[in-house]
Amino acid sequence: MSDNLSLKAFVVLMKASKSIQEAIKHDISNQGMRTSDFSILEALYHKGRLTVREVSEAVLINTGSITYVIDKLEKKGLLERSNCKEDRRVVYIQITEEGKQLMDTIFPQHQQVIEELFDGIAEEDIETTINVLKQVGIKASQEKADDN
Repeated sequence: MSDNLSLKAFVVLMKASKSIQEAIKHDISNQGMRTSDFSILEALYHKGRLTVREVSEAVLINTGSITYVIDKLEKKGLLERSNCKEDRRVVYIQITEEGKQLMDTIFPQHQQVIEELFDGIAEEDIETTINVLKQVGIKASQEKADDN
């Protein structure tokens, strides 16, 4: 593949990613939430009970920062912690009924915003984009692992 084409694809990907992130951040702030709060609640809403580490990996927030966000969400009654009986080092996080009700209200709107970003793009093109981005992500992860 031409170096120029790879570079162009990279630049377009980065610009698109920035624009998408800004649109999503705007949507989430319109719901009166911070992106980190929403991301954690969304992970728990869709995946159920997770460990702090699993939440951190799902939302791409480091474990040091995530504790602060979890504390705030717990004080608001939107999630709760529970200790693992087999391993005291493991802490589970789960969404509360109040948190679920909040997500039942705001997630459909959020999903609509995402759907609108892809409106007018052929389903086949979206599937191709998914497959290409997965391949690039896997390759980048492998190269990072090879460096370590």
